[in-house]
Amino acid sequence: MDRYLRAGRVATFAYFTLNGFLMGMWIVHIPGIEHRAGISHASLGWLLLLLGAGAFAGMQATGPLTDRFGSRTVVPLSAALCSAAVVLPGLAANVWTLGAALLVLGIGNGCLDVSMNAHAVQVEHGYRRPLMSAFHAAFSIGGVLASLVGARTLSWNWSPVTTLGAVALAGLAVAALAAPALLRPAGARHTVDAAGPAVSAPRKTPRHIWALAGLALMIMLCEGVANDWSALHLRNVLDAPAATAALAYGSFATTMTLGRLLADRVAARFGPVALLRHGASVAALGLTAAALSPWIPLALTGWAVFGAGLSGCVPQLFSAAGHTDQGSAATNVSRVAGLGYLGMLAGPAVIGPLTHVMPLNLTFFLPVSCCVIAAATAGIVRPSRRAPALLEAAAV
Repeated sequence: MDRYLRAGRVATFAYFTLNGFLMGMWIVHIPGIEHRAGISHASLGWLLLLLGAGAFAGMQATGPLTDRFGSRTVVPLSAALCSAAVVLPGLAANVWTLGAALLVLGIGNGCLDVSMNAHAVQVEHGYRRPLMSAFHAAFSIGGVLASLVGARTLSWNWSPVTTLGAVALAGLAVAALAAPALLRPAGARHTVDAAGPAVSAPRKTPRHIWALAGLALMIMLCEGVANDWSALHLRNVLDAPAATAALAYGSFATTMTLGRLLADRVAARFGPVALLRHGASVAALGLTAAALSPWIPLALTGWAVFGAGLSGCVPQLFSAAGHTDQGSAATNVSRVAGLGYLGMLAGPAVIGPLTHVMPLNLTFFLPVSCCVIAAATAGIVRPSRRAPALLEAAAV
């Protein structure tokens, strides 16, 4: 394998891990930041919408920019923006400055999310085999690393601004050091006008991409439900002790990460359609078991199976979007990632109101239905819709 391509793969892992680490460090320090800004939990909930809005805006803006200038240029700049922005919440002294800080952090996160996924598609195209799930696993590993580092610095009584400042400097260093290894734009992705600068002809987003985006919204809605409601399910429905209830999310996150480390091999062996169809089906069975179980061990097992089933689904959608058209790969990824991110935010928000009319465990049949739809429509990621290079790989 070409050393240049291997270096690009390592750099992609670095940026995914960095993104997970940066966002994880923000999450770890939410209580301290909330206290410093002097705001309530309710106010923080509203401010988090600015984080989501910034991310969505950054994703939609970065897609076309990445297609025009190449991920080799946009990824390091996005990583630098996200790294520098992570310190801003630690500096916030009131609700207004925290809101502005979260908006900028969201923009940086959205820019990095789309640009690094576009580069991941380029690396995957060069390797001619699935790699996307492993890159997403690196993001999860970055979050785990953030929890460990954050726990240590908090035990040393470091203030959020001190820790996040150090994290920002480290992130800027990683962004700069990994940049030279990124791949150059492949092929003639741009047209050059008489004046010289590269320009990209605007393309209308195909309906196929919007269909992938709709599936991403549903699957990431499921992830959002697990993130925010799994522990509350065990605590409130099954009356589990707080420490035991926390294991619900832990089991989900663990199998999600492990599944992503294995999903690329499964996709290469059986194809992305089979992975999405069977993964979503397994996820639906796991969450159904968790929702209906009267026993804590079975509920924990159900959440673990739910994570394992979902683990490889979203990467297949991102990969399918990126390989649909190499000339607009980043724009297509931005559509899928953007709607998927909205699903991640919407999942927890939708479950809350539903609990007013039905028990919490029964509300989980909404994400179960999303998994069933994903399984039934898995053919949308069929390799015949993707780049010729991956077609050849799938045939091997």
